[in-house]
Amino acid sequence: MTYREITTAEEWDNVFQESETKPLVVFKHSTTCPVSTNAHEEFSNYLGGSPKDDIDYVLVKVIESRPVSNKIAEDTGVKHESPQIIYINKKAKVWTASHWSVTKAHISAVLD
Repeated sequence: MTYREITTAEEWDNVFQESETKPLVVFKHSTTCPVSTNAHEEFSNYLGGSPKDDIDYVLVKVIESRPVSNKIAEDTGVKHESPQIIYINKKAKVWTASHWSVTKAHISAVLD
């Protein structure tokens, strides 16, 4: 299982709308932060195992795609943090975690 990177507001609008019929996991990643690098590794480890396959997984690089990151915070009502993971179903936040709480074990406990 892999994720796809989204870089535009239009891509975000599409995946957010699609969460009406298929849950969505958004990983917000800062490419300059060591904590985010660790969280990205944990997220990748989760996806490299046996992830739930009826979910869309997307990545947003928060520095490179700041407007998208801001729009996600606005649309979901989830205050921006990074690293951050947000589980969305039917356009509503189900769960979120940030910083050192983004672990393979934590993701598995929520999604599996």
